[in-house]
Amino acid sequence: MPIASLSMNIRSIARSRTGRLITAVALTVAVAVPVVVTSASAATALTVAQALAAQDGRSATVTGYVIGQPTSTTTVLRSGFTADTAIAIADSAAETSASRMLYVQVTSAYRTTFGLLTNPDLRGKLVTTTGTLTAYFSHGGLKNPTAMSLGGTTTPSPTSSPTPAPTSTVPGGDYDPVYYADATGKTGSALRSALHSIIKVQTKLSYDQVWEALKDTDQDPANPNNVILLYSGRSQSKSTNGGGANDWNREHVWAKSHGDFGTSTGPGTDVHHLRPEDVSVNSTRGNKDFDNGGSAVSEAPGSYTDADSFEPRNAVKGDVARMIMYMAIRYEGNDGWPNLELNNSVNNGSAPYHGKMSVLLQWHQADPPDAFEKRRNQRIYERWQGNRNPFVDNPAWAASIWG
Repeated sequence: MPIASLSMNIRSIARSRTGRLITAVALTVAVAVPVVVTSASAATALTVAQALAAQDGRSATVTGYVIGQPTSTTTVLRSGFTADTAIAIADSAAETSASRMLYVQVTSAYRTTFGLLTNPDLRGKLVTTTGTLTAYFSHGGLKNPTAMSLGGTTTPSPTSSPTPAPTSTVPGGDYDPVYYADATGKTGSALRSALHSIIKVQTKLSYDQVWEALKDTDQDPANPNNVILLYSGRSQSKSTNGGGANDWNREHVWAKSHGDFGTSTGPGTDVHHLRPEDVSVNSTRGNKDFDNGGSAVSEAPGSYTDADSFEPRNAVKGDVARMIMYMAIRYEGNDGWPNLELNNSVNNGSAPYHGKMSVLLQWHQADPPDAFEKRRNQRIYERWQGNRNPFVDNPAWAASIWG
């Protein structure tokens, strides 16, 4: 019965019953009607805007319209879907800006119903999902869902929980796993070969283009006018690039003399191993291999060097290791460039080797990818080269290849 009609009926009763009965009926209506009308819709689900603002690791329920399949921080496919692993939802079915979309991970238990490759007509429908509010694809997201349903209410979790994929064989980062599809399930030499085939597909930059790329990839998160220098850790104006004292220049993390590839287009201009660094610190590092120990480097706090090796500060030890690993997989000697390899030497000179492998693997384990390194990897993929560093995306692959 509509509330207005119910109210009229109460007034009618008031004319023919005692005041005591009127009070009882009025009290019953006042208590019961709001509970029935409001209890289901007011409290549980967040809007997409609220979920994007939270992103603090809490578990929450969110309702929104399916926009498409996210494949990067700024790209959401609205047709031609390639996977069932993620959906982007928004508060409006007509939303066009990825910044106002929540990227939702779709785990295996929900893919047959909520994966867009399998269910392309899901686009535009209202869904509700419960999970952890945390970044996905380096973007505001919801991961590890425990419930997903069509419409504005949730349904119970599936009877069997999704089984996590083994980190040694399946991509584990915040990215579209379709990129690494050919590597899934592989280990050892087969994994190495698959990763090489994937990441060798790239746009090649000129050495001049590297200046502009580094201003983007290594931008200071706290100051968009600056870059962060790799070994020094210093935030410095983007405009102070060059060869003068206290300028920053282009550091080849894989020393360009190790294989003698110079600065011509190819490994010499691959931004995955090029970083901004103070001119004098770059010179101090020179073409030394990486190892622990030595004397302190005055303009690079926490870094050390001796006659044949260089040790970067702790915060970027893993970054350095993963850049060296990338180069060893990307350049296998089959495209006109040297076959680059890791070894356990610190006296590699002009040979196409870089060490010290045992130390680099330790650094890789001790310093996992952070937000800066993940953003950098994504930026290179989206804006500059169109390829990725697989050891940033899935660190466990290093052990599968090098032990």
